[in-house]
Amino acid sequence: MARLTPVARRELVRRLRLLGFDGPFVGGRREFMLRGTRRLILPNPHRGDVDTDLLVRLLRQADVTREEWEAAGQ
Repeated sequence: MARLTPVARRELVRRLRLLGFDGPFVGGRREFMLRGTRRLILPNPHRGDVDTDLLVRLLRQADVTREEWEAAGQ
């Protein structure tokens, strides 16, 4: 299994769309994406790349495996 690396927010949104998420939508203080009944809150776009620790937490919340994440990036 390849190591996760920091990813740009734009790339995060692109891959999540490939994995079946819709959005991002504006709601409250943060943007979010939806897949079925699952709602994933996106990080602030002004902070640069999404670090690996945050990426791991987002993938866990999104119920996306590392294999699915890697496949969406190819």
